[in-house]
Amino acid sequence: MSQEQPDWSDGNKLSVAFQNQVRIDSRGNISTSPRRSPRPTYTYRADRVVASGSFGVVYQAQVVETQETVAIKKVFQDKRYKNRELELMKKLAHPNIVELRHAFYTTGEKPDEVFLNLVMEYIPDTLYRVVRNHHKRGQQVPTIQVKLFAYQLMRALAYLHFLEICHRDIKPQNLLVDGRTSRLVLCDFGSAKKLIKGEPNVAYICSRYYRAPELIFGATDYTNAVDIWSVGCVMVESITGTPLFPGESGVDQLVEIIKVLGSPSTEQLLAMKPHHQEYKFPRIKQVPWATVLKQRLDAVGTDLVSRLLQYDPKKRIRPMPTCAHAFFDELRQDDLRVNGQKPPELFNFTKEELSYATEAPELFKNIPVGAIQRHSSQMPPAESSRDRESRTSEQ
Repeated sequence: MSQEQPDWSDGNKLSVAFQNQVRIDSRGNISTSPRRSPRPTYTYRADRVVASGSFGVVYQAQVVETQETVAIKKVFQDKRYKNRELELMKKLAHPNIVELRHAFYTTGEKPDEVFLNLVMEYIPDTLYRVVRNHHKRGQQVPTIQVKLFAYQLMRALAYLHFLEICHRDIKPQNLLVDGRTSRLVLCDFGSAKKLIKGEPNVAYICSRYYRAPELIFGATDYTNAVDIWSVGCVMVESITGTPLFPGESGVDQLVEIIKVLGSPSTEQLLAMKPHHQEYKFPRIKQVPWATVLKQRLDAVGTDLVSRLLQYDPKKRIRPMPTCAHAFFDELRQDDLRVNGQKPPELFNFTKEELSYATEAPELFKNIPVGAIQRHSSQMPPAESSRDRESRTSEQ
């Protein structure tokens, strides 16, 4: 779901997209046993291609038996490996993360060629298109919607980061939006990974405009704070209508960042990559965030942006304290309406999010009365300082 392309017009390709469903055995081979290859429970009809790229193809499709509209991501399955995206998505259940409904395999044109098909809920729009359409009309996305989108994205990250999963490709194209309800859903877990302390990770990850500076410096021991940087970039783009750091290469990307944040100090360089080589930068001062944001946010919103986009990964504000930030106070009003409609559910916290209650106590104190009544049974018991220290040391 990372690259948007025009719809395919080749009806033949669409008509055979999900034919030849097969079962795969534990070794990744096509099962030839009749018992292991029953008729598929569901059949699908591809309506159009909504995205394509090196990862594969994403279709809008219909479940023939139920007429439900779904999105199906079709990717090549290398029999030597398990598909990490599928394994992760099986474990995820959050209102702001795309729901995996089903998965099945199909054969390709070549012998032993197998494709994995991930069937997910269908959401009609992306934040990328919403921002672009407003910008084309000379408008900006209403601030209340910027708040709704950023808040829901941070809820998704609080959940993922509790599970020690780093998304590693947050960008407007991977944020699905329902225009009727203002619900936002994070999708495309093709780059996601559970980060394990002490194990190296590839640095060449995340789309360039949204890539954290430690990744540009080649760090391999980074944390899920790279996602926080990406959120800051997305939030600013939602406000201004254009990417904040539009670099044309890795080096150019770093130049764009320095033009806004100023030259990193020695301490900041060490924080991004402890064993960095000696870098020399021209002395450039930071541009005031109010100027970068074109005066479109008040001091409270500007403060949040400054906390997200920090050179030092450890100084970036974490997801649940972000949700508790005063920038989102408007969302905590019982009578909140957006375009005359009630907003999506904002306080149906999962147990993973609630485990951060001591990290953002003001958030839980300021939940609207109605929401407390609906979700009071979910509130966790008080966490002891010993439990807290144990949990944070494991993350």
